Amino acid sequence: MKHRLLLASCVLLGLTSSGCGSDDSAPDPGYRTEDSEPVDVDNLSIRVSGQARVLPEAARWLAATGRSEPSLSGLSVTIEEPLRVAVNDLDATFGTSALDDAGAFGVAGIRVKDVNVGLAVGMSGPGLLRTSSIIYDSTFTGSRPRTNLIETRAYALPESFHDALSTALGETRLLGHTENRARALRDAGFALGRVVDENGRPRAGVRVVPNRTELADRIYYPSADLSSVNQESTSEEGLFVYVHTGLAVESFQVSVEGEANAVPRNVVTAPGWGLMLTLYPGLHPPIE
Repeated sequence: MKHRLLLASCVLLGLTSSGCGSDDSAPDPGYRTEDSEPVDVDNLSIRVSGQARVLPEAARWLAATGRSEPSLSGLSVTIEEPLRVAVNDLDATFGTSALDDAGAFGVAGIRVKDVNVGLAVGMSGPGLLRTSSIIYDSTFTGSRPRTNLIETRAYALPESFHDALSTALGETRLLGHTENRARALRDAGFALGRVVDENGRPRAGVRVVPNRTELADRIYYPSADLSSVNQESTSEEGLFVYVHTGLAVESFQVSVEGEANAVPRNVVTAPGWGLMLTLYPGLHPPIE
């Protein structure tokens, strides 16, 4: 029954990635495919590990405004499937891990067959907004993960940064995009994205476009000091924000305008939380 419900959600949202269906056994990708062995994705479990930190752009804003970063040490994070989170699936979470003093986390036994659009690290706690930070996106491979995920990066979003971003957007815009349902981003639901270069540095002057043109007017670019937003291009901090409707789940893809070889990224939004993602060139995230 749960499988039929999730499959129906995938069809409803227009998701065609093989993550929403069942995969045939196939060679695990490697440098030499003749030495690869078949991988039964429906019975594969993987381990996810990495490091969590406060969103770098938020950390710089906190420092510039004389605020302290929220502590992440000891915070319990979840490894979750963002589509399942968005549709309030009770099986959205695959495991939990407490962050150590360096922000490191690790969760084993994640069943690959339960992954649809990707994997994310869910975070919330004192001084933090509820967010889901993408660490694996199925658009890169067209399938579920086949190996352990290591050295991933997840970002925490301070409530004060969210509040300032909501203020920069303004009540008029938020109420307009949500038909008077939300005065803050968290209530509307949102995606907060970073655009970086191959070295992890923020990119200024970049436009991010959705694959659905009717959603284009919901994308904004905040100024570095969060005093304003525009709809032209990213500031020197390289951030963009998508404002959701405050209603049911929305699924689409975004990419950098004018870069034909860029891999589009999955976005899933719903009220009450924010999706965090990073757009970077190539197939592998830069080391920051």
